[in-house]
Amino acid sequence: MQTSPPSKVRDYLLSAVHPIGRFKSAFFRSLGYEAERHEVLAKDIRTVLDGDAEAVEATRFGDKYVVRGVLVGPNGHPASIVTVWIILAGTTIPRFVTAYPEG
Repeated sequence: MQTSPPSKVRDYLLSAVHPIGRFKSAFFRSLGYEAERHEVLAKDIRTVLDGDAEAVEATRFGDKYVVRGVLVGPNGHPASIVTVWIILAGTTIPRFVTAYPEG
């Protein structure tokens, strides 16, 4: 599994000002994650990978998959999340795309 650059988590999932990410940021911050310690969320997202990957879409860029699981935040609260991954055409290593609350 290959994660995205730190900016993907710090400047998107944990950004209170990103046009789309700010909505996800509120969710992840409610679990105790902080932009200043974005590497904690990046590491914790990997714990969800124990679940089964479900193929959801074949695009011209590659095949997208979702993996659902429970994320336990730094504050100890669990939450069900969906993570999205892509295997780019011509590669075999999944890359992290995004994560969001399930439901």
